[in-house]
Amino acid sequence: MIQCRDCEYYKQDEHGRRTFSCDPFTNIKEPECLQKWQILRLDFLVSQYQSMLSSQQKMAPMQDKLFKYIKREMDDIDESDRWKSEDEEPDNDY
Repeated sequence: MIQCRDCEYYKQDEHGRRTFSCDPFTNIKEPECLQKWQILRLDFLVSQYQSMLSSQQKMAPMQDKLFKYIKREMDDIDESDRWKSEDEEPDNDY
């Protein structure tokens, strides 16, 4: 099994970032390359999910305040419309 650092599709820049120009659909060298690609993609998905969670956690207090405000507004609207339903009670004076 060849190591990625020995492959022609691997590059590392001056900051130490690794770049893979291999494409699992066209130019992989070994079956292990496909497994490595899957691990890389899975790692990328996990990191994206974690960043999404952290942004959601930052927004949570503001969302809670917004939901409380909306609930208060809806309760106020219901309270102000209550007089409509109280007047509509049918009279049973037959």
